[in-house]
Formats: sequence, C-alpha cells, structure tokens
Amino acid sequence: ISDVNQNSSPFSCSSSCSSSSPCYLFPSLMSSASSSSSPFENGVMLYMVYLSKEELQRFKQLLVDENPRPGSVQITWDEVKTARWGEVVHLFMEYFPGRLAWDVTRDIFAKMNQTELCLQVQMELNDILPRLEPADANPREMPVNMEERESGMCWHRDKTFYQEIERHKRFLPCLFLPRRPQGRQPMTVVLQGVAGVGKTTLAKKVMLEWAQNKFYPHKFWCAFYIHCREVAQVDKQSFSELIAHKWPGSKALMSKIMSKPDQLLLLFDGFEEVTLTLTDRPTDLSEDWSQKLPGSILLTSLLSKRMLPEATILITLRFTSRRKLKPFLKQPSFITLTGFGMAERGKYFRTYFGNKREADEALSFVMGNTILLSMCQVPVVCWMVCSCLRQQMERGADLSQVYPNATALFIQYLSSLFPTKAGGLPGNTHQEQLRGLCYLAAEGMWNMKWVFDPKDLEHAKLEETAVATFLRVNIFQRVAGDQDRYTFAFMSFQEFFAALWYVLSSPQRLRSFQVLDSVHVTRLIAYPGRKKNYLAQMGLFLFGLLNETCALATEKSFRCKLTLSNRKKLLKVAALSHEFGPPTPHHGVLQLLYCLHEIQEEAFVSQILNDCQKAALTISKVKDMQVSAFCLKHCRHLRCLKLTITLTVTQVSTPHPESLRSTEPESSDQCFLWWRDFCSVFWTHASLEVLAVTNTFMGTDSARALHAALRHPRCPLQKLIFRHVNPSMLNEDFFQVLIENRYMRHLEIQGTEVRCETMVFLCTALKYPQCYLQRLSLEDCSLNPKSWIDIARHLRSNIHSKTLILGSSYLETFGEYYLSVAQLERLLENCDLTLLSCTSLTSSLKRNENLTHLSLAENALKDEGTKQLCSALQHSSCPLQRLVLRNCNLTSECCQEMASALDKNKNLRSLDLGFNSLKDDGVILLFEALENPESVLQILECLFTCVCCQAMASMFLHNQSLRYLDVSKNDIGCRGILLLLFSSASGKRGLFCKSLLGSLCRKTTAQAKLLDKRETLDLKIYCSCC
Repeated sequence: ISDVNQNSSPFSCSSSCSSSSPCYLFPSLMSSASSSSSPFENGVMLYMVYLSKEELQRFKQLLVDENPRPGSVQITWDEVKTARWGEVVHLFMEYFPGRLAWDVTRDIFAKMNQTELCLQVQMELNDILPRLEPADANPREMPVNMEERESGMCWHRDKTFYQEIERHKRFLPCLFLPRRPQGRQPMTVVLQGVAGVGKTTLAKKVMLEWAQNKFYPHKFWCAFYIHCREVAQVDKQSFSELIAHKWPGSKALMSKIMSKPDQLLLLFDGFEEVTLTLTDRPTDLSEDWSQKLPGSILLTSLLSKRMLPEATILITLRFTSRRKLKPFLKQPSFITLTGFGMAERGKYFRTYFGNKREADEALSFVMGNTILLSMCQVPVVCWMVCSCLRQQMERGADLSQVYPNATALFIQYLSSLFPTKAGGLPGNTHQEQLRGLCYLAAEGMWNMKWVFDPKDLEHAKLEETAVATFLRVNIFQRVAGDQDRYTFAFMSFQEFFAALWYVLSSPQRLRSFQVLDSVHVTRLIAYPGRKKNYLAQMGLFLFGLLNETCALATEKSFRCKLTLSNRKKLLKVAALSHEFGPPTPHHGVLQLLYCLHEIQEEAFVSQILNDCQKAALTISKVKDMQVSAFCLKHCRHLRCLKLTITLTVTQVSTPHPESLRSTEPESSDQCFLWWRDFCSVFWTHASLEVLAVTNTFMGTDSARALHAALRHPRCPLQKLIFRHVNPSMLNEDFFQVLIENRYMRHLEIQGTEVRCETMVFLCTALKYPQCYLQRLSLEDCSLNPKSWIDIARHLRSNIHSKTLILGSSYLETFGEYYLSVAQLERLLENCDLTLLSCTSLTSSLKRNENLTHLSLAENALKDEGTKQLCSALQHSSCPLQRLVLRNCNLTSECCQEMASALDKNKNLRSLDLGFNSLKDDGVILLFEALENPESVLQILECLFTCVCCQAMASMFLHNQSLRYLDVSKNDIGCRGILLLLFSSASGKRGLFCKSLLGSLCRKTTAQAKLLDKRETLDLKIYCSCC
C-alpha cells in the first residue's frame, strides 16, 4: 500500500505525490460485511452505519445534550466531535452500561423521527438483553484528553508512506466494535492475512489516526507500536524499559501511563521476523511491568493478558503464525485482510496502463486465469503482473502462449531480477548461488522460517557477494534494525525459489537433482481443511515449473538446467488417492486440483485422475469453478459426484472487463462458460451414475444449464439427489429430466421447500410412460394434504415406481393411498404415523400384493398400532419381506401378536425391532415362536439381556432359517455368548447362524476359536471387557 510509482519498481517509494502521477490505488483491506472474518461480525448497533454524515452529526449533538442518567457518564462534544459511527457505539457501551446504551439510542432516534431505526434498536435489545452484561455500578472516569506534545512522541509521521484510503474511514472504527452476545468490546484483535497484503500498513494507519486524535480518542489515551524484534533483541528487559525507549520521559509520565491501563493500546507487529518461542508455563509469566524478563516471557505475559490485562491489544500476523499464537491469546477477535478487491484490481489495471484498450486486453487475460487473478489481491503482485503483461504486449506477443499458467509470469519477472548478465555473477558462481538461493528458500518453507541469519546463509553456501547482489536486485531485503538477518523481499519469491529447488539439475553432482519424498509431496497437495495450507503456493509453482513451456523458459531465463524427474514421484503420490476427500466449509476444492490446473498438461492430469470414481466438491469462488471444470473432464471413470455451490453464476449479455467497475467476476460470462463446461461432465462421462447437490442456491441461468445437461440424450445419470437447495431449482425444466433421461431411476428431494407448482411438475412427469423412475424420496419436505393424494394417484399410474420414501412427512390420513399403489414395493421411514393412521394402513396392507419392504421407524406406533399391523402380517397373502419397527415405543405387550405373526407368516425374512423396550419376557416369546422348524425369518434385530440366552439357545437348536442375529448392543456377558456358540454348534446344520457379534474376554475368545475350528461358522468376536 506504500506510495508506489506504478510504472517503476514497486520497491522504491516516491518522495511525494505529484498531480501528474497516476492516482495510487490501495486494497480494500477488510472482508465485506457479510464475511465471517469481517470486523462487523457479531457487532452491535450496526444500523448506525446507515446514518448520513449530517444525521450522524445531529445524533452526536443530541447525545451531548442528553441529560445524565443514573449509572451513566456525561459525554462532552470534544469526545464525539471527530468520532465516527463505530466510535460512537463504543462510547455508548462504556458510558451507558447495560441496556442504557440502547435506551438512549432509541430516545435519540425518536427525536430525529427515525421510526424504523427505533424499531431496529428495540429488536436488537430484545435479542441481546438476556445475555447482556450487567451495568457497572462504578462507571469509568472521564478520560484525560491527549496532549499534543505527547501525541507526537509515539509516532513519527512519514508522509511518503501512507495515502488516505476512503474504505478505512468506514472500517477502522469497527476494529474494536462491541460484539454480541454480551455487548463486550474485544480486548485482543488480530489482523491476519497473507504476506504483502497490508497488515503492517494498517497497523501504522491506526497509529497515525490515533496521533491525529481520530482513532477512538475517548478510549485510548496512549498507544504504542511494538515490533517483536524490539522485544527479542534484548536478553532481559521490563515492559517499562521497553516503553521508555519509545517514549523517553520522566518517571511521573510513565506512572501516569501505567495508572490507566484500560486506556492503553498496544500494537504488535513482525512475529514472523523473530525466532522467539512463547512459553507455555504459566508459572514463568509475570504481572509486574517493572520486572526484567527474557523476551519470550515478556511477550507471552503481554499477549496472554497476565500483564496489563486491562490494556487493548492489536496484533498483525500471517496465517502461518496463527496456530502458534492463538493458544496464548485471551478471547481474540480475528479479522482477515483480503488485499485488493475485484473492483480495485480492475481500477489498478486501468490506471497502470492508461490506455483503455490495453488495460481491457490485459485484464481479460488475467480474468481467464483465476489463480493468477487471485494472486493479484496482493498489491505488489498486481504491479508485477501489469509490468510483465505490458512488456509482452509491447512486443506484440500472444499472452496465452507466453504465459500458459501463473508460474510463467513469475519466471519472467524473477529472471529479470536475477543477476545472469554481465556485471552479475560469473558462470560457475551463478549456478552455485542459484542452487544456494533455492536451497535456502526450500528449507525455510518446510520449517516455516522466513528470516535467515549468517548460519543459514553459510549452510546454503551463499557468499557475501551473492547476498549483496540479491539485496541490490531486491530478491533479498535486510531485516530492519538488524544488519545480519535477511528475508526474501516478498513471500512469493521464497515460494517460487523453493519450488525451483526440486527441478534444478546439477549433472556434475553425484545426485543430479533434489528428490521429493512422499511426505513432502503429500504436504504440498494436502487437503488443507479449515487451516490454510501455507505450502499451497509453493505446490502451485512446482507443478507450474513442470509444464514443458515453463521449463524451457526457466532454463533460458535463469541459464540453468532443469530435470523433470520428480514428475514420477508427483504422479505416484497424487494417483494414490482416487477419490477426492469430502469438502469443508473453508476449503471446498482439493489442493491437488489447483496444482493439476497449473501444470496445464492434459496427459499428466489424465494419468492422475483417470481412476477417480468419487468426488466431493464445494464451489465458493470463481477459481473453484475454473479448476473443477478443467479437472473433472479428466475423471473418465467418475461414478459419483457430490456438489455444493455457494457461488452465484449468472449470464450477462455483453461480457467486458469494464463491468468490473461495479460487479464481481461471478457475474461474467467467463464464469458461466466454465459452469457449462462443468455441466458437460454429466453427459460426456459414461460411468457417472449419481449426482448429489446439497446446500446449494442456484440462479436461473446456472440451473437452466444444469437441467439442460441432465436432459442430454447421452446423460447416464441414474440417481439424482437434491438436499437443501433453493426451491426455484425444482422447476419444470428439472422434472423434464425424469421424462427425457431414460436412465433416471432414483430421485431424492430432502430438506427443501416443495411448492405447489413443484408438485404439479412432479405429478405431470410421473404420468408419462417415458418416466422410468423407480424410487422417489421426499424426506423433510412439507407438503399440503392434496399433494400427498396427487402423488399417490400418479404413482398408481406409473408402472415403474417401486419404492417411496416419505420421511418426516404427514401420513396421518393418507397412508392408505400409498399402500393402494398396486406396484409399490417399498414404503419407508419416519412418517409421523399414529394409532389412527395404523388402522387405514393395516387395511391397505391386507389388499396390497406387491409391497415387500415397509419401514415405520421413528413412529410412535406403540403396542396398539403394532397389534393392528400384526393382524395384517398373519394373513398368508401378506407379501411383506422386510419390516422395520425400530424405535416405535414398543413394549412386551405387543410381543404375543408379533410371535403369532412370525409363526403364521411365510414371507417375512427380516424384522428390525431395535431400540424398543420389549424386555426379556417379550423377546422370549419371539424366540419361542422361532423354534418352529417352518419359520422363514432370516434376520432379527432386538434388545435383550442374558436372561433370554437359554430361550435363544433352544431356538438355535430348532430353527433352520435364521442367518443373522445382532447381539452387539446387548449385555449378555461372556457366559451368554458361549452358550449361544455351543448351542449353534450343536445344531443339525452349522450355517444357520451366519453372523454372531458380541464381546468376549480372552479365555472365552480362546474357547470360541476352538469351537470355530470344529464348525464352519462365520463368527466375528470382539474383546472389550479385558
């Protein structure tokens, strides 16, 4: 964000801004208000932001005129004169404790005739009041105004470093905005982001505004910017000594500072530039700010709030440091700095090129590579991209040929810095120093080391002349305040040279290249989950360097020899995982896919993805869409795809980079074209059988493209699952898929609002003879009574329908309609049945000749309802083969009727009575019924104790049909299991107990093994009681 001349190197700053210079652009550092990492997250009184500048001034004037209330402190005009809306909210929280803040706000809005805002205040108060912190009986005293002399001592304003950013005027006051649910100000705020995104600049902006009495002037009487090296470079020092170096003065002034710790702001920066290890031993920490402590203990004492717990802390760090630092922080609030927003990137390109045609051409090219576009969030990378593109455009080069991927652009830029020409390093020295530079970068990446000392340089065999050269060309930079320690000028430089280390070839050495082991490859392409994979960019560069065009360009530009030997290792490790892991909310596309997109060699990508049969993707960004569309087309044997889309994709009539002035790239035709490529997978992959779309909101254009692909004559999909999607996706085009796709057999709609017109479309589709749907599931879908009847009627007319799953639906009076569907074979799951509906179901069950599977699990049938079902089961014509009555509130009272049904029914093969209180008496009745040699039941699941074992053993001796009995959830003890084993082994046929599950001690297990040698039983025994 520094004052950079965009047509010169980004590493040199202009001393002033001239009117002739192009306007300087700065990133929108904060995430949007909707982002989970936004400073607005869980903030209170956010409606204050809607006040205009004039209305806010009017509000502040009325606030000052407000008569003091019991427990509050009078606010003066000097305190609010320059305060912005966020600071006004902060004042309320401190000066009007408890609900007073909302009461006063509502009264002032009423005086301003802001009726709607009054309503919002009351609604928020009603929501937050139960958890609102109680009013402080002793409100804080009036703060001391900052003296002008004191303000200039803490911060030396450098006019060339910072330029005003309008967005900061809105966001900076929100850093310490009180948060829900307690309405409490965060006392520790962490600004996190990638290297170069502007964390340090924002911290210094805070100091600058504080010095100008603009940043929370009522709250912070004193503020200090502390670079962590100031703590690390002294063996021992106290906090008072640390401050004294920054603010020389009398002891009285220091005492004055420390007497008001709640008005103290501490900004910590530069964690990545020190090697301090924070101590995790609480006994080492100190509360005494005058005690001399080692740097690690002093820093830990401050960060953990052991020392100065009332002070407010603002910390800047990279994502890589978060895991190390977070355990020491007390209730931190994390805010992610995102760098250039899309609008800022577009504006930057237009400002840099000046010529609109050239700017649009360059921007269109970058938009076509979303990985490169995302890199441009970092301001210096954005400058670098513009610089390289301009050079090639002036030569009339084809950008897509010169830059097949993002890596190619870094090759051009970094090779232009590297001393390969006359005046640089001599030939042999050049090769050795390039190897040393790459080795240093790689070791640093694996060990999360960003600052290098003389020992590191010596180990990398980097000579002083080479280090001086790297400093001169801005590959290295010296750590401020330390002449012997260095970092790469930008993080992306270290990532690039670290990747280059694994493709460099040294024919004169015994081992001509650095071998990548499987662990390192796995770390590079690892699925990062919720934690950002700090090696991701290095992995991208490595795959990019393996592209043949990039490899040739690297050899020519860096005057080195490359080897592609590590491609085999990458291929072997990457191909081990044939299934993409399940997505997470933070990272929905596997890092491997980004790497494969970067290499841009289809033969290599196909080798890795050809055997992939299952994939689960969450698409939340434009680059997710481009990468997924590229990679999925190479998954030729894909069988199942689980898809979640949170990205809004629309089609615009005139795609143009100019649209970026007001919109995001999600609305461009380019993204829509990638989505169409993605959808083509549904008719080009002959093995694809299942598509599951979950937690997705899809617009009209994107849904139309999806439906068109599903209706394609070559679409082989057989199973379609839509869970928690927007209702508009279930339109007429969607149900046309059931008619036009001759392979579609299974449709599941779950957790989605099913509107009346949706049911009309479904019923219409079911009427067509071309609809071959066999299984329909409508779980957790609220429907009106007429819709239930319509579905039943149209299912009756569809000869292919075999299974209906209704889930938590309302069958209180409509069960008979479904059982009357002649061809229906399965009616399943949790349908809110009661005794009343059991009567109609039983009647229909007696007439239905095809229903073979009936699941009434999770219904409160109770004993009376079950008895009615059993009366139907006793009929010899009842076709049921599987009955599930799991968790239906059954007791032993219904077991006599159930036993009678088992004795008479010759079709029932499987009975699930799990999670019911049948007790031992009821289960014994069932076992006695199964002693009938003519019993056909093969699978039984129920709960019982060791009391039933004798009856079960007797049943084993007589029953010749039972093949599966699950006793794993029953406490029958080792003796009970042995009894069952011996009884089963004594039967006339050794295979009637197909699988017996239980728990045995070691001695019993040994006996069971002996028994197992005698008999050909399939026994699975688990020991858990020893």
